[in-house]
Amino acid sequence: MENTGSKKRGSVLDFFTSAKFLIYLGHALSTWGDRMWNFAVAVFLVELYGNSLLLTAVYGLVVAGSVLLLGAIIGDWVDKNPRLKVAQISLIVQNTAVILCGILLMVVFQFKEQLTELYSGWLLTTCYILVISIANIANLASTATSITIQRDWIVVVAGEDRNKLADMNATVRIIDQLTNILAPMLVGQIMSFGSHFIGCGFISGWNLFSMCLEYCLLWNVYQKTPALAIKGIQKDIDQEMRQLNSQKEVESGENPAEGSQLMTASAAEAKKDQEKPAGCCYQMAEPLRTFRDGWVAYYNQSIFLSGMALAFLYMTVLGFDCITTGYAYTQGLNGSILSLLMGASAITGIFGTVAFTWVRKKCGLIRTGFLSGVVQLACLVMCVVSVFMPGSPFDLSVSPFKDVLSHLFGDSGSLPEGPTPSVSPVAHAFNSSTMMLEESPQVESYLSVSLLFAGVIAARVGLWSFDLTVTQLIQENVIESERGIINGVQNSMNYLLDLLHFIMVILAPNPEAFGLLVIISVSFVAMGHMMYFRFAYKSLGSRLFLCCSPEQKEEANSPSLPTTV
Repeated sequence: MENTGSKKRGSVLDFFTSAKFLIYLGHALSTWGDRMWNFAVAVFLVELYGNSLLLTAVYGLVVAGSVLLLGAIIGDWVDKNPRLKVAQISLIVQNTAVILCGILLMVVFQFKEQLTELYSGWLLTTCYILVISIANIANLASTATSITIQRDWIVVVAGEDRNKLADMNATVRIIDQLTNILAPMLVGQIMSFGSHFIGCGFISGWNLFSMCLEYCLLWNVYQKTPALAIKGIQKDIDQEMRQLNSQKEVESGENPAEGSQLMTASAAEAKKDQEKPAGCCYQMAEPLRTFRDGWVAYYNQSIFLSGMALAFLYMTVLGFDCITTGYAYTQGLNGSILSLLMGASAITGIFGTVAFTWVRKKCGLIRTGFLSGVVQLACLVMCVVSVFMPGSPFDLSVSPFKDVLSHLFGDSGSLPEGPTPSVSPVAHAFNSSTMMLEESPQVESYLSVSLLFAGVIAARVGLWSFDLTVTQLIQENVIESERGIINGVQNSMNYLLDLLHFIMVILAPNPEAFGLLVIISVSFVAMGHMMYFRFAYKSLGSRLFLCCSPEQKEEANSPSLPTTV
């Protein structure tokens, strides 16, 4: 009995000191800080600009545009540098930027009136620009951290065990969903019972504490996993050298030592040639070449269609963002009901994450993605039906551009005679989606909005399972030396489609056109899953529709298409 008890204690202790648990703990700390900051920075910017969403809209565009343009370059930097160096630099830059941003916001909140009077308000405007710029740097560093930890370190820690990799991916997603609900609740309560000044100070202090602890956790994971010290590029070079060395021994009869010396000398010469200084124009064009090479490499991947399928799911208004929330208020739902719906969404998302691991073991990875797509589309049918149900404001006779045109050119549609306040169309779209917060109008029937949110919540099961499927397909089928740049381009694609969905709302911001946005969103989701179906059918053929035997499960986990090297 004593031996059994000591073994159990030893196994528990081993788990809590393992590299896997340390990654979970570090990810939880990092994600908690990210979710608090992402929630708070939007609130801060609205408060600073007199309850206008202009700064929030500008910040959203800057963040989306930056990742769209720099995603491949960030991924390439991740690939070409040692893992520990990348993780440490990304961690320090991200948290330092958030701390600086928090301090700057504290100064602005404390001395806003004085800053407004200095230099005709230009000093305050400069502070706004600095806040958005530094916050954008933090987001780019967060992107690098996500790529290196979630797309690379986890794969190395899992080793060759695909089941372990699936379990780790699922656990990371559960952590994401829990922190996405709990972290904003905490910082929201702090700002409600304290002040925005206290909220800024709390977030800055948390990031300082979290940065130190995460740094130690990363170091421990690195020490416990020797494979992290070897990058894919170095592995490929070593393998090539061994193959060439073996050929040289066979052809020339040299002993291994002589062959090794020759290979070392040739490698040194090749390295010296690479280090020759290039022209100034060549060096300036390096980011453009990296951007081009990244997108070409992404296109040439065997999992290209599955990555595109995931990106297309971002072109939707069927999520719990400010757009859908604003529409819900126009349909008479209050904040209390919406918070319950968001909680239900988190629960179904966790269920989808758990279902992913079970279905994958039964059917294989590729079939899991196909089944997840079927489930998501089946649930989203309720959203399309809701457009035509009683209580829906859907009306095609109302011009979807009416609000934008009246805002830009006046109620008559002509150019205004006098000067008008300058407000971004993006901000106008956000204002249109949230302007009903104060009105809460009475509606004839709640059937339409009930079906809409029932479909959105139920579809999270398929959505999160599909997201995990594509994530693991990229992890398993992209060569190690290209993981960073491919995942960087994938992030860029996701942001591009997300940006397009905001543009779609800008063009049709009135509630009467929301039904049209729902139909367009479901169409993009369907197109995404059609792309995945093509990928799955090319990989498995007619076996996609068959229940796989235990012998076929391993084969179903990887596509038969060759991975680009």
